[in-house]
Amino acid sequence: MNKPPLLVSACLLGQPVRYDGHGKAMPSPLLFELARRYQLLSICPECQGGLPTPRPAAEISGGDGGDGGDVLDGRARVITQTGQDVSRAFIDGARQALDSAIRHGCRQALLKANSPSCGNRQIHSGRFDQQLQPGSGVTAALLQGHGISVFNENEMDRLLLTKPQP
Repeated sequence: MNKPPLLVSACLLGQPVRYDGHGKAMPSPLLFELARRYQLLSICPECQGGLPTPRPAAEISGGDGGDGGDVLDGRARVITQTGQDVSRAFIDGARQALDSAIRHGCRQALLKANSPSCGNRQIHSGRFDQQLQPGSGVTAALLQGHGISVFNENEMDRLLLTKPQP
């Protein structure tokens, strides 16, 4: 049986690629179920965009509420806690993730919640104040804009109830 491909944030698979140098592995039973149903394709857009691990925390700032779509359109930027503009790396990584999704025929992705790259429902405020606001990260926005359904680790029930898309 050919399993459909699923793009998955590398940190959710336990890879230590997050800004703090750690992973955020999902519980083993969930990983097992995903691997049973899907061909898992690991990505880290921030690393693919050339950022080191560990790296300073970054948030989206500006635009119309400051989300990934605004970064892609040039109306917002991704800024580190130290004030460095890392927008180009986030956009480059998002494009590489999209290229991988297209190359492998992915119609769905499981990405890290609240991330400035991968968040699909909400992201941090851009003020480094621990507050969340509605919006998508740069990669999530790009994937969604190309018809790829994006889920986060808190939406596993929805993903597993969804018929895998070939």
